[in-house]
Amino acid sequence: MNSLFDRYDLRGLELRNRIVMAPMTRSRAITTVPDALTATYYAQRAGAGLIVTEGAQVSEQARGYLFTPGLHSKAQTAGWKAVTAAVHAEGGALFAQIWHVGRLSHVSLQPGGRAPVGPVAKAAEGVHAFGYREDGTPGQMPVSTPRALAANELPGITADFVAAARNAIEAGFDGIEIHGANGYLFEQFINGGLNIRDDAYGGDDVGNRLRFVLETVDAVAAAIGSHRVGIRLSPFNRVFDMPAFDGEAGTWLTLARELAARELAYVHLSNREAIVRAAGEGFLATFRETCGGGTTLILAGNYTREGAAADVAAGVADLVAFGRPFIANPDLVERLRNDWPLAEGDGATFYGGSAAGYTDYPAYRAAAGAESEAEPA
Repeated sequence: MNSLFDRYDLRGLELRNRIVMAPMTRSRAITTVPDALTATYYAQRAGAGLIVTEGAQVSEQARGYLFTPGLHSKAQTAGWKAVTAAVHAEGGALFAQIWHVGRLSHVSLQPGGRAPVGPVAKAAEGVHAFGYREDGTPGQMPVSTPRALAANELPGITADFVAAARNAIEAGFDGIEIHGANGYLFEQFINGGLNIRDDAYGGDDVGNRLRFVLETVDAVAAAIGSHRVGIRLSPFNRVFDMPAFDGEAGTWLTLARELAARELAYVHLSNREAIVRAAGEGFLATFRETCGGGTTLILAGNYTREGAAADVAAGVADLVAFGRPFIANPDLVERLRNDWPLAEGDGATFYGGSAAGYTDYPAYRAAAGAESEAEPA
């Protein structure tokens, strides 16, 4: 029976345990370049078996939020080098998540103030970007209406992902995770309710809707090795105005079968609870079976210590990912191992700012020691 705290061989990369730090946007990269604070933040959490960084945009066009880091310039790559060095010095392993937000952006964030891009020219309703107001101050505003990408533009975006992946390896990352989840560009193409294109990249044909993401996976794998490539997906996602569509389960199982054939580092499902609500535990079992025994499966989704341990022990997942618990608990693995209480994060500091709510959360032993010293004799 497997344990959360067992070592794990991820395509030749030895992980110290089966706990993953999930990617989380923190919006601390004021100039899009990771800095010393970023390095400290990730190094503090290097006890995770694997860290997957916050999403790093693959181009200026790919950006949907202010103060998120990139992986498309020399300065950004140099900034990430300090991050990987700090994590590796603590014995950790880390993958860079690389992303393109697609239609979930605003003209104030786009080069030349142009419209964002997507599979079709349909805005996401009720969704906000974090960009610049008309007076030049940062703030939230409704996403802009996108323009539909022409088919001949897609190879350029794939090339951006390849370049970002190469930059990640140059920066010292152990691999990359392609962000194909949460309503961003690749999921926009996969979703049959949104992607009503009438060309080879959309419409009713599942293969057409999967073509873009699979072409990108193949190109990135050819550039850096399939063993260094993971992908994050969110089947049955409804976040960011993603509609339900006919044949939804079959679409995701077809993608699982295609990914299994490519022998990637892993497949990462971001929304265990949403999947179970929509399709039941049986879908997870079928998805895992379709991926095959050779594909590492990571599951995320509001895990408790008990739930994570149960899924690993039962073989539902090989690795389990925690997100927000890592924010206020840099030593989360040790807290889970010893069943120590978890600290609560300050939601007001989740996005933006500096060290407060980012690198100033103490480890449990340090916090307990400080409390004991403060007690009267």
